Amino acid sequence: MILKPELRIENFEQMAFGLFIHWGLYSLKESGEWLMEIHGIPSEEYEKYAEKFTAEKYNPRNITKLAKKVGIKYIVLTTKHHEGFFLYDTNGLSNYDAPHSGAKRDLLKEFLEACREDDIVPILYHATLDWHEKNYKTDFNTYLEYLRKSVEILCTRYGEIGGFWFDGNWDKRGADWKLDELYGTIRKYQPNAMIINNTGLSRRGQLEHNEIDSVTFEQGLPTPIDRSKMSKYVSGEMCQTMNSHWGIAKNDFNYKSTAQLIETLCACRKVGANYLLNVGPDKDGNITRMQEAMLEVIGQWMNINGKAIYEGRPCEIKSQGKDFALKTKEGKIYLFIHDLKIVGNKNVTLGGEGDNPRTFTNFFEKVNGIRWIDNNEELEFTQNNEAGLLCMNATGYKYGTNLVVRVAEIY
Repeated sequence: MILKPELRIENFEQMAFGLFIHWGLYSLKESGEWLMEIHGIPSEEYEKYAEKFTAEKYNPRNITKLAKKVGIKYIVLTTKHHEGFFLYDTNGLSNYDAPHSGAKRDLLKEFLEACREDDIVPILYHATLDWHEKNYKTDFNTYLEYLRKSVEILCTRYGEIGGFWFDGNWDKRGADWKLDELYGTIRKYQPNAMIINNTGLSRRGQLEHNEIDSVTFEQGLPTPIDRSKMSKYVSGEMCQTMNSHWGIAKNDFNYKSTAQLIETLCACRKVGANYLLNVGPDKDGNITRMQEAMLEVIGQWMNINGKAIYEGRPCEIKSQGKDFALKTKEGKIYLFIHDLKIVGNKNVTLGGEGDNPRTFTNFFEKVNGIRWIDNNEELEFTQNNEAGLLCMNATGYKYGTNLVVRVAEIY
């Protein structure tokens, strides 16, 4: 039986590219989001950070406008990370929230207003593991009701939400998290919201509850999802950091290249998964210059190739190496070509001057022509329809250009 995605899941897959934002009290120290736990800071001392968390220069419109420019369709914001601090008004459930901090206001509300202004879909990250709330260790059932109520507030006080992204169940793998009640609350108040629960580094791609709408691949390339034993169509999503930390870490210089990030985005779409790329803003919630610049470079690539990324889906066409084909609902085919070189001359050895044949199999559609979508250059090809074989000459980049992954369209 072929499973068809429910509308919310189909819309989620169509968005393709999301931005993950890790922002909280840990941002004050610029030493990563696990600062409290790994550095062994006592809860009583850590609580004092809230007084200095003023978010004085917080302007989420700067982020949403950048996201829109880059081609990002949705943003996942940490409304509460494992430190236990809420970016929103918990309406008396806890005093450890933004209105009781130095900010003295509901920071989530400002974020949601910005998202709606720029037509960005908001998805709310909410940690299930909590280092601050004592009942997490001493009275787990009481904690779970505290967790459920905090999610109910998000469901009922902020209008329509695109989804909920949970993280932390891996800390108590065998525990009864009462997920039917938690997810039931979301389905009751936000029936169109995606439900995602991160299975962590050790169980990437695992489906652990029938209400989950998308499985996660944290810091690892996604694999094709086997839906043969599933009761519904479930999507996939890879989340990844730009360097080695989710929260801002001023002394982490280990940034990935923009080429790596572009290739990872393409690798996600090759198997039909979304790509959720993380930034760690500063104490005021502003994206650093380095992160902003990297996003803008990816945005330049998306301005050329975004249509293929959003609309293309995995198909039966096969190829060798990293190259792959995507097909739209209407039957249009895009070819994603890797590792091309630049055309130069004998004094500039760039290596793109010769023929560069690329072969695709299980290709039975009649091809009238192939052209690069960045410059409309027509490409030479041969086709054997009976054998399902297509061979094209993938020409090198014009001097002054390197798109990392180049996309051709079939017509």
